[in-house]
Amino acid sequence: MSELDRRKFLTYVGTGVTALTVASSGLGVLVPEAEARGKKAADHLFGFKKKVSGLNFTPINPSDRDELLLPRGYKYNVVAAYGDVINKKGETFGFNNDFTLYFPINKSSSHGLLWVNHEYSSELFVHGKKQNNTYTNDQIQKSLYNQGGSIIEIHRDKSGIWKMDLESKYARRITGLTPFKLTGPAVGSAAVGQATNVQGTFANCSGGKTLWNTVLSAEENFETTAADAKLNETHYGWIVEIDPFNPSFKARKHTSLGRFNHENSSMGISADGRVVVYMGDDKQDACVYKFISKNKFIASRGIANSDLLEEGTLYVANMSKGQWAALTIDAVQKAANGDKDLLAKFKTQADVVVNAHEAALLVGGTPTDRPEDVEISPFDNTVFIAHTNNSMHGNFHGHITRFIEERDDLGSLTFDYEIFAAGGKQSGFSAPDNLTFDSQANLWTVTDISSSKLNSGIYKHFANNGMFVIPTSGKNEGEAFQFASAPKEAEMTGPCFTPDETTLFLSIQHPGEETTDLKQPTSTWPHRRGDTMPRPGVVAITGFKY
Repeated sequence: MSELDRRKFLTYVGTGVTALTVASSGLGVLVPEAEARGKKAADHLFGFKKKVSGLNFTPINPSDRDELLLPRGYKYNVVAAYGDVINKKGETFGFNNDFTLYFPINKSSSHGLLWVNHEYSSELFVHGKKQNNTYTNDQIQKSLYNQGGSIIEIHRDKSGIWKMDLESKYARRITGLTPFKLTGPAVGSAAVGQATNVQGTFANCSGGKTLWNTVLSAEENFETTAADAKLNETHYGWIVEIDPFNPSFKARKHTSLGRFNHENSSMGISADGRVVVYMGDDKQDACVYKFISKNKFIASRGIANSDLLEEGTLYVANMSKGQWAALTIDAVQKAANGDKDLLAKFKTQADVVVNAHEAALLVGGTPTDRPEDVEISPFDNTVFIAHTNNSMHGNFHGHITRFIEERDDLGSLTFDYEIFAAGGKQSGFSAPDNLTFDSQANLWTVTDISSSKLNSGIYKHFANNGMFVIPTSGKNEGEAFQFASAPKEAEMTGPCFTPDETTLFLSIQHPGEETTDLKQPTSTWPHRRGDTMPRPGVVAITGFKY
């Protein structure tokens, strides 16, 4: 069996048909390795054996309707939308929700906490327009409050509807006003104005979960909010960590992971037990990164493992060489090749992490086409990267890249890669964004066609933004099947399954974004009684069958 065939075979593990595949093909010698590897991967990611997602649906057609459309047999309910009260204090759900992450309570798939990112505010719908080219203090406070994240406690009632528990002791907001501490090489450095603590988090796009059950939230397009609020720009653009169950855990920003326009983070573990975090920089001609901790993960340390993100090495992908180049001060100064301006800019490791994008290009990082979500396959340790698009290079529909680390070791410093799927009319999707996996090794992706371009020109074929399921193995490998269509001018973000995969949480972000007159909104989703404007919200999709 060739290495490629072996790799494809291994992606079947955990699907429930592996044993039949092996028995019918005479590959019984591989059963122990395949089953063991698959069980470890599935247990690590999902924690439960019984799964119900996959390709058990009839794909839908593209649509331009102002509705969240799903295949026959599936339904959704709105769990929380902008402005909804989330707790006894009267705190409210933020605007433009993105990444979602479900945390079971007592291992339950019907009762848990849901972390939700809030990416940006809106002049029209939230805080009002500038006067004399500036915002008032009240406007700034409102903008900052409605970004960051929400922690809500949710449960599924007897009728199958997901609801918030407004009496929750956990439910709370993390906002652009919340205190954060810095960790890692930039703490107290001149590069961040000697700061050890900073105000708030905003521009929170996607994220990930740590091996010790906390949230990693990614600060993406932070520049505008920082400028409008007159905040130090170097305090934003980081990966932040929050413990949803423990308010006494000081929220923190891990500077070892670099400062750039973070889309998300995906955490795994190397063959020798160190923590590895993959990240994308969501802008044109930007790079793919990974961080490898200095010390090893020890499960019994629990949340104390957070310190693993304070010390380690940040790397950038050089795709022409198939190598991970270290972003150390020594490597950057060597690459400066005597340039006085560069040597003046990069004096310490703090300077490197604060100016990670420039440092990455210096050491040979490959500029790519908006690397957004980066996810580790739990089945074979390959790494999937959604390159959304890059009009500067004629890549209008984007593609999904698959990194193959040497020896399937996330700690490896060499890799190969392939184009797993390309966007375009031939595939049915354009501008892939967030990614997640189900237990049958299917890749679920949502799309991010700009709302101003939807249903026009080369994007007319795709209608509204969609959600697609793409098998990573088998006869349909790389083929996209549409599962959902978004309301008008919205994108769907942050897909996340419950452990048993009977519910899929999904954010509906910026419906009616092209609205210019509140009296004539271009979308009225979620069509709730009493609403007078479109409201971003999180939905729970059910209908997955055993």
